[in-house]
Amino acid sequence: MRHYRAPWWLPGGHLQTIWPALAARPRPAEALRLARERWRAPDGDFIDVDHLPGGAGAPWLVLFHGLEGSSSSRYAIAFAQAAQTRGWRFSIPHFRGCSGEINLAPRSYHSGDFEEIGWLLTRIRERAGAPVFAAGVSLGGNALLRWTEEAGEGAAQTVRAVAAVSAPLDLIAAGAAIDQGLNRQIYTRNFLRTMKPRALAKWAQHPGLFDRDRLASATTLRAFDDAFTAPLHGFADVDDYWTRASARPHLHRIRVPALVLNARNDPFVPGASLPAPHQVGDHVTLWQPDDGGHVGFAAAPFPGHVHTMPEAVCDWLTPV
Repeated sequence: MRHYRAPWWLPGGHLQTIWPALAARPRPAEALRLARERWRAPDGDFIDVDHLPGGAGAPWLVLFHGLEGSSSSRYAIAFAQAAQTRGWRFSIPHFRGCSGEINLAPRSYHSGDFEEIGWLLTRIRERAGAPVFAAGVSLGGNALLRWTEEAGEGAAQTVRAVAAVSAPLDLIAAGAAIDQGLNRQIYTRNFLRTMKPRALAKWAQHPGLFDRDRLASATTLRAFDDAFTAPLHGFADVDDYWTRASARPHLHRIRVPALVLNARNDPFVPGASLPAPHQVGDHVTLWQPDDGGHVGFAAAPFPGHVHTMPEAVCDWLTPV
């Protein structure tokens, strides 16, 4: 993946983002059967975790999904299949509200939710009799890196290695990019189409939790995060949230092997915002191919598949 090139029939970052998410294999019908377990969170809320069993003593891969993602996202299906091929156990925890049922607490999820990541990984570590690997996609990748940074030397007690794919490491740069021009028309509108109804349902559950009118009028992710995400999770405003939640400034604090994969043509993670090798420390490996889009990385003849990236990530994790 370090030198990944997109198929000739899939030019440009936008197509390399949209086509893999909507049309490439694996298709939803190819999803493996996962067993759902509901965990009670420390605050009394619940987290739904989908599991794929593996052999006794097999490594355990934990995947944290992206914004508005779930275990039915194509990349999640592909990661589950990659884990099954290796005989690994596989789990994908759903961030609050992403499992198909509104959560109970007066909170949601966010890009810097490292305390939630830590609790989930610790619980899996307690059940695993083998190495635990963790991977995160987009928002989940940034949150995973933030946990790894905060945990420092202690991360090695929980995970053997981590990987982040298409993580928005600099949330201020990514937020500005996604809210401009064509990006705003394609991606922001698509995200807000599901995020705003979920937020309004949260307000109905906890009236007065945030400014409902400001949320209802939001047409950018910046406005949404300022009206909803920031106040629900203890941030002063969107700039405080994006600054404190960004993984890039703290990558040098990571003390376990960490793979950070970002395509330089990602439509809303600008290539100029990606770190250079001298900015990340000895434990971090950077893969920054020119192609790939945002969580795209399609391969093979038309209509393509998205197996290459999860396979490469698992291969990188295996010998660590």
